[in-house]
Amino acid sequence: MSKILLLQGNQAVVEGAIAAGCKFFGGYPITPSTEIAELLAERLPLVGGKFIQMEDEIASMGAIIGASLTGKKVMTATSGPGFSLKQELIGYACMAEIPLVIVNVQRVGPSTGQPTSPSHGDVMQARWGTHGDHWLIALTPASVPECFEITVRAYALSEKYRVPVILLMDEVIGHMREKIELPDTYDNIPQPERKLPTCPPEKFNAYATDESLVPPMPPFGSGYRLHVTGLVHDETGFPKGTGAATVASTDRQYHKLYDNLDDIVQVENYKLDDAEYAVIAFGCAARTAYDSIDRARAEGLKVGLLRPITIWPFADKQVKELASKVKGIMVHELNRGQYVLEVERAVAGKIPVTSYCKYDNEPATPAQLLAEIKKAMGL
Repeated sequence: MSKILLLQGNQAVVEGAIAAGCKFFGGYPITPSTEIAELLAERLPLVGGKFIQMEDEIASMGAIIGASLTGKKVMTATSGPGFSLKQELIGYACMAEIPLVIVNVQRVGPSTGQPTSPSHGDVMQARWGTHGDHWLIALTPASVPECFEITVRAYALSEKYRVPVILLMDEVIGHMREKIELPDTYDNIPQPERKLPTCPPEKFNAYATDESLVPPMPPFGSGYRLHVTGLVHDETGFPKGTGAATVASTDRQYHKLYDNLDDIVQVENYKLDDAEYAVIAFGCAARTAYDSIDRARAEGLKVGLLRPITIWPFADKQVKELASKVKGIMVHELNRGQYVLEVERAVAGKIPVTSYCKYDNEPATPAQLLAEIKKAMGL
């Protein structure tokens, strides 16, 4: 049985977290993500979980890292300024390979910016906000039903690859309401299981791996001894200060994700089969693009959309394939120009790449985007 509801995107994220088995939330309220904290404060105790409001965003990251180490599925939620504060401990979670889900409902910045306006200004921060070579996953929904589905997927990827996953939303997707059909019970939704050691505790090394390159992760208190550090470490988990150890750690963490891009990277193709020109857009900008492309088609223009659902790792293969089929690409994003730089890198000059950057606190209208598409096509 199922039920049909009218939910905000933020509400659907909460439902997705509960469905995936989230049992701990540590966070701090910030517009436009606060509904996630409010609702999880209500919902988690009903499923045997715990909610704690921390004193700030840095402490929130520390709390979910600690809870994840005990074997729990965890979440925190924030927006731009709070996301900036979390970066040091995001790096720690990457180095220590701690699975967790971070929701960032983006708003205009920098600093306090425009707290109630949508933006895609954190795209590059999501990938490179913390220092050093590090590897993580970022996903972005474009509808309320996807907020549920992609939250569930975020937990599956986080647990499978032992990696932080960022749910990179925007204010429009977080606050808009749409119809969503949810099951009456989440009992039949597959629960991602963390990889556990198969050896006895006395033979266990915290970061020893098999061909998957993902170390098993026993929960604290289960009889296995773990040393967790942000320092470069060897398979014992203890610091190892050699260059060889740094190379080995960095390469393994890279390959555990980038050898599995077909599993991780997800895109949507909309009317691309016969397209001569393509738009790349995500989040609320993709919603504008659907309508603009329908209008273009009604005028006889063969335009299609490639929508990245996995923002990071970047969809290199899909963008390169697209560049071999169309005459030009426009990247539409709500910032001064971030994702377009990755598209340009992948296309490598084979076809023209243009951008329509909207950063005036409002999403583009379909008519505005269509006008930009026609201009780029020379019409």
